[in-house]
Amino acid sequence: MTNKISRQQKLHQQSGEGHVLAAIFLVGLLVLLGISVYNMLQLDTFREETDAQLRQHEERIAMLDGNVAKTSSQVGQVTTRVESAEKSFDERTREVAGRTQTLQKALQETQQSQEESKEQITAVGGRLEGLEEFKSDTTSKVGALGGEVEDVKEAVNETRAELDKTIAELSSVKGDLGVQSGLIATNGQELTALKALGDRNYYEFTLGKTRKPQRVGPISVKLNGTDRGKNMYSLELWADDKKIVKKQRSLLEPVQFYVVGTRVPYELVVNKVARNEITGYLATPKEQSRGSS
Repeated sequence: MTNKISRQQKLHQQSGEGHVLAAIFLVGLLVLLGISVYNMLQLDTFREETDAQLRQHEERIAMLDGNVAKTSSQVGQVTTRVESAEKSFDERTREVAGRTQTLQKALQETQQSQEESKEQITAVGGRLEGLEEFKSDTTSKVGALGGEVEDVKEAVNETRAELDKTIAELSSVKGDLGVQSGLIATNGQELTALKALGDRNYYEFTLGKTRKPQRVGPISVKLNGTDRGKNMYSLELWADDKKIVKKQRSLLEPVQFYVVGTRVPYELVVNKVARNEITGYLATPKEQSRGSS
């Protein structure tokens, strides 16, 4: 009886130990399962973090690639600028070198010119002494010249007075066209007085009897003949390509004719008649137009 109870107790004890072991096993299994689940969760989290970090690294790499490309472009631009600056520097260096040579040459020429100027100044210094003597001599000559100038002024005034007197004595007559002429000069002195007035152009002439016309100022004249006893003459003249015949004209008679473009007639005055020769002058207005043949 006692043995039976002992076996039952032992069996009961073994059964209890089995339950404990089973419970321990179950707890261990649950712990392992929890650890596994925890590890899986941690692994998922690690994967997500790793993926996020990878994406960040890829973004950074892409950004770095963009920065590298941008930096490469900037480096290319800077290189181009540096090359351009070097080229410009070389050109400026050559330009400065050329200017330096030019300045050096100019400086040498200036120095040479200064040396020449010093020599000239030395020479001028010697001449100044001579100039002082020349100045003294010139002063005395100017004083004498002043007296001569006064004499010349007096002579000019006397000549002007004579011209005024001569002009006052000149007469004005009607020409062969019936037009009142200007003043008539009968000799060289009176003609000089007329020229001094400056109212007309005057052309003096002495014409002989010839086959061909002769030039007198802007016209051509041909003497056909003279009559010394009556102081008369006959001639032909050409003005504006037109032939004009003047027969039996008298001494000091204004021979008048018009040319195109003038309102005042031309006047031909003969103040000396010789055998087959006449002497006188042609007077034309200042508004004279073209010449004639």
